[in-house]
Amino acid sequence: MSRLGRAGVWMGLILSAAAVQAAERFPPPQFETDYQMPTLTTPLPRAAVWELADVAVLAAALGLASWLTLRKRSRRGIAVLSVFSLLYFGFWRKGCICSVGSLGNVVLSLFDSSYVLPLTVAAFFLLPILFTLFFGRVFCGSVCPLGAIQDWVVFRPLAVPAWLETTLRLGAWLYLAAAVLFAAVGAGLLICRYDPFIAFFRLGFNTPLWLLGLLFLAVGVFIARPYCRFVCPYGLLLRQAGRLAFWQVRITPDECIQCRLCEDACPFGAIQPPTAPWPESMRPVERRRLVFLFGLLFVLMGLGGWLGYRVHTGLAAGHPTVELARQVRLRQAGLMTEPTDTVRAFEVSGRTLRSLWAQEADVFQRFAWGGLWAGAFVGFVAGIKLIQISIHFKRTDYEADRAGCLACGRCFAFCPRHRIWETGKPTDSGETS
Repeated sequence: MSRLGRAGVWMGLILSAAAVQAAERFPPPQFETDYQMPTLTTPLPRAAVWELADVAVLAAALGLASWLTLRKRSRRGIAVLSVFSLLYFGFWRKGCICSVGSLGNVVLSLFDSSYVLPLTVAAFFLLPILFTLFFGRVFCGSVCPLGAIQDWVVFRPLAVPAWLETTLRLGAWLYLAAAVLFAAVGAGLLICRYDPFIAFFRLGFNTPLWLLGLLFLAVGVFIARPYCRFVCPYGLLLRQAGRLAFWQVRITPDECIQCRLCEDACPFGAIQPPTAPWPESMRPVERRRLVFLFGLLFVLMGLGGWLGYRVHTGLAAGHPTVELARQVRLRQAGLMTEPTDTVRAFEVSGRTLRSLWAQEADVFQRFAWGGLWAGAFVGFVAGIKLIQISIHFKRTDYEADRAGCLACGRCFAFCPRHRIWETGKPTDSGETS
């Protein structure tokens, strides 16, 4: 063997020994362990381009819904668009991100400086509100997947008395106050956590949510869209925006002939009949009633604030820090033999008990103030509802309620003037457009 060959052999042996030594010093990680990867409950984040595509689809759907509702006046088109929205925003996008759930993210970004609101979430929150301010609640009528899935089980809708409708809607205001409170103190996003239809959209095996969704659909056979009308917190924001809408859904394309055919057409009770003239003799009585109700408004706010403060301890139990402190106390008292994952993580983190108790006290304080304001807010809403019921509004024609109309277009086909406008043919009475 030549000198050059022997040098090559020695160099190879040295490199091989170094490689073996390096392999022993830095052994590869052991991927075969007993660790069980947790099951994801939310979809994985999408690429930015696809998130922008979702925003573009939402904007296009809202624009198409506005055109179908106000210009085309097509119930069939609205129904087809609602099917698309259910498939895309519901089953394809697995219900996330949705405009209803984005409310919690917006509140969290306002109270937690470390949380940055994604632009996609901001767009999903703002776009339906902006379109409602111009065109009414077209989002609820054909773009919201939660509304669409309920819309297809409305077979035998029953009329809900106005007083009962208003009373049940107070539950939605209470839910809104709780959702804002929990998001503001960092206790979680209630609207997303208890979305009754998310188990359908994700085909997950969350039995309580499946049962909750099935319950809403079963009730929806007789009470149209119960979640939208009596639970949805985002729908409450759209109701207020709908009152200010620049253009609004009209039952008739031109004049109302007061045929009363549309009176029972709306399954949501959003068609308001003409009102009778208000007798002059009743005005002094109504003024005294309004003065009383304004005074009652402050009483209800105080009562609501007191109740909210009283229940803050129970509400705070839903905060993860308070729950961790409870488990640590059980562990110290010997009532918990096997520590939970959160307790085990706390024990190995090096955090002191004093810091945990201080964080727990801070959470209790925030819930106390938050419960006070949330309760006062619900009391304020209840008082305003009483005042609103007592005010006489003058109407000469059948009109769609600006706040309650979901822009579904069901009433169009019941209006003879719409049929003339649509076909250009005279009706049985001989009228033409």
